Amino acid sequence: MTFLPDTGYTPTPEDRAGLDAWFAEYDAASARREIARMADMAVFPLNLVSDDSAGNGRSAQWDREQFVATMTHVMGEGGEEITFESTRTPVFLSPSMAVVFTDSVMTAGGTTRQLRYADVLVRRDGVWAFQTMIQSGWGDNL
Repeated sequence: MTFLPDTGYTPTPEDRAGLDAWFAEYDAASARREIARMADMAVFPLNLVSDDSAGNGRSAQWDREQFVATMTHVMGEGGEEITFESTRTPVFLSPSMAVVFTDSVMTAGGTTRQLRYADVLVRRDGVWAFQTMIQSGWGDNL
């Protein structure tokens, strides 16, 4: 039998820096609407957890094609600049798994929205990728 340690994993400064760098790259790709690049940074099938307009919890798995199609529909293919100001709180479960809670302000076309979401990321061969997206309001798209 394997016994788990009394406390969770404590990330190294390098762990945190690598995760921060991944999010900086992902936010930059999002701001430029580089949806194919965003998809490159994911593990498919991608798990999604949300709720719909009727207030029901929903979940789904998307392949790369569904991710690209949905994000293109939601984000558009150009136009006004998108900016993000985010505060992230990562919880490292191990050196290769993290749940990251984000409070973000997104501004597009002069409209500002506050977002709160969580992502589950995994590190494979030293590279982070998101595997699960958790955010309210996407359920009608699932």
